[in-house]
Amino acid sequence: MSETVEIPPRSGVAFPLAAGQLLTVIDPHGSQVADLLAYAAADVREVISNGRTFDYEETIALTTGNTLWSNRSNPMLVIESDSVGRHDFLLTPCSEATFRHFYPEHPVHRGCFGNLAEALAPYGIEPDAIPTAFNLFMNVPVEGNGKLRVDPPVSTPGDHISLRASIDCVIGLTACSAYASNGGSFKPIHYRID
Repeated sequence: MSETVEIPPRSGVAFPLAAGQLLTVIDPHGSQVADLLAYAAADVREVISNGRTFDYEETIALTTGNTLWSNRSNPMLVIESDSVGRHDFLLTPCSEATFRHFYPEHPVHRGCFGNLAEALAPYGIEPDAIPTAFNLFMNVPVEGNGKLRVDPPVSTPGDHISLRASIDCVIGLTACSAYASNGGSFKPIHYRID
């Protein structure tokens, strides 16, 4: 088993994940969201797609056994285990604009979008190539009339999700910066690669 790496609160990282490797993302303290992106290492224009994933998996409630698909209809990551079962693939990474829109009483933060843009830049990935993230542990109920809510995560300390790479990937991963997404507090995220 590999070493566990900590992503400090309100920050992000990027790293390669080879085909066959298992990425485990852990919420060490509970109620903390992690935005996950995946790009094909061979051509970073191929990227994780919520629309393709919802289409092929026929659900928005993604958990153990589901595959995350690319914009080119290729499998990228398979969820092998999931102790929470509640994640979001509808909402975009929080950004400076998000903070101005939803949190005018708080200082503007670059959010997950800014953190991902900085972390992914060395891989040749530009900000405009950042899609909707797979928001691990994020709790976004959809009401019968289609209205969305952002509720605190239901994850508890030590909860995790493990995803196996179907292809060589570049992964972007954050400890989310938005107040509502994390129940008003900001904590680290841990991950390891096996």
